[in-house]
Amino acid sequence: MAFIDLDALRAAPLRREPFDHFLASGILREGAAEEIERDFPKLSGAGLYPADEAGGGPAFRALIDEIQSPELRAAYAEKFGVGLDGRPLMVTVRARARASDGKIHVDSTAKFVTSLLYLNRPWANAGGRLRFLRGPGDIDDYIAEVPPDAGTLVAFRRTENSWHGHRPFEGERRYVMFNWMTGRAIAAWEIARHRASAFAKRLLSGGKEAA
Repeated sequence: MAFIDLDALRAAPLRREPFDHFLASGILREGAAEEIERDFPKLSGAGLYPADEAGGGPAFRALIDEIQSPELRAAYAEKFGVGLDGRPLMVTVRARARASDGKIHVDSTAKFVTSLLYLNRPWANAGGRLRFLRGPGDIDDYIAEVPPDAGTLVAFRRTENSWHGHRPFEGERRYVMFNWMTGRAIAAWEIARHRASAFAKRLLSGGKEAA
């Protein structure tokens, strides 16, 4: 794989408490972050865009291909000790955060495994750092905090107690999110919802997004 270092992913320790998760820094090979930054889609709005509609240049498209590869799927299945064959993969892209983002939540039951690959320059802001939490009541009661630096990969299995969130941040905050879903019907519905949202954003921006 040209961009993603699967050995770094495999070497990252899996934490079991309070839910299965892992963090791998330096997941991108040397020089990859700069290429991907150059080719990242021009998305001015907040919210998630389906990766196949987000645009972007060759390096970014190659990254998406690697995320969708059987090799990455196999590495995740091995890491979590679960079967992912037959589970559809949903890949979305985000470029900006709103001040209202980051509220404590667990993912919907439609998601089986969630992963985020961050694509930002070294992060200095106190907000916008993903936190894995012990419960739903306190954003400061966390067991891990993840700065969204380029090449940082975080993943977790969705459970009823997989609480996470971040302190408020407004501005550029880039990542690719990929989710193995619980079924094909729900995956198709989720993608359709993101497509409709992306279409509305393009209309509001005068068709300038996803260039």
